[in-house]
Amino acid sequence: MTGHRPAAQTLAPYPADDHDHHDDFNDLGLSADLGMLGRPILDRRRVLAMGLLGIGVLVGCGAAADRSGTGAGSGTEGCPTAIPQETAGPYPADGSVASGQSLNVLTRSGIVRRDLRTSLGTGHTAAGVPLTLNLKLVNTGAGCAALAGYAVYLWHCTADGNYSLYSAGTVGEDYLRGVQVAGTDGTVTFQTVFPGCYAGRWPHIHFEIYPSLAVATSASSRIQTSQLALPEATCREVYATGDYPASLGNLNGISLARDNVFSDGYSTQMAAVTGNPSAGYTANLTVGLAR
Repeated sequence: MTGHRPAAQTLAPYPADDHDHHDDFNDLGLSADLGMLGRPILDRRRVLAMGLLGIGVLVGCGAAADRSGTGAGSGTEGCPTAIPQETAGPYPADGSVASGQSLNVLTRSGIVRRDLRTSLGTGHTAAGVPLTLNLKLVNTGAGCAALAGYAVYLWHCTADGNYSLYSAGTVGEDYLRGVQVAGTDGTVTFQTVFPGCYAGRWPHIHFEIYPSLAVATSASSRIQTSQLALPEATCREVYATGDYPASLGNLNGISLARDNVFSDGYSTQMAAVTGNPSAGYTANLTVGLAR
């Protein structure tokens, strides 16, 4: 594994670390560290982008979006409105300054991957209930035409509510972070684990969208940052399993109406989820971009 590793640190519980506050947008400037990350990875990404553009990932999607902002999640029946811009929070590791650091996992060899469960350097695997996540990128300005070739960087917390690269105990890991490029139907697919629920936040997944895989190497090139919400019934099923000791209690202390990201509406951000704890879950979300 390459890149500077910060000293282990203890993350203050929400809201002391002000995680995901609506007005807490990170510095989007490039860190001087990017200059020493080298160009070979960029060259490999250009090749990858060309090779993957012709591969379509056929994915079934969920129910139509609920426009009320109080019901079930967004699917592909009809054309959703554009997904709202949200903060990346304090743990993005995308080259922006966050939590007093400018970590950048996007330049690491192997970060373009479908399976996010194993750390690239240590080989350690994140525990949790399996989750397959399908995001379909569409252009709301062109009848929801598929946005082929766009790239998505996705990250989320562990079953314990920690973030790789930042949280004490997981500073040396980079699992549950990765990049995929959209196929001809605009879909990216990630294999991961269901995220835990930590105090003060509704269960969620972060993602950034880039216009191509070649430029998905720092936050300065992103065109959208948002978050995906997970349905309560599914969360309660998952958190009843042994890998999520604190999540159910934390979920009982928060609601979508009181979450500082989703409280103003989540109809375009709520994933449609199917499955069970034994076989794992599949989450689908159509992500609208006004292009």
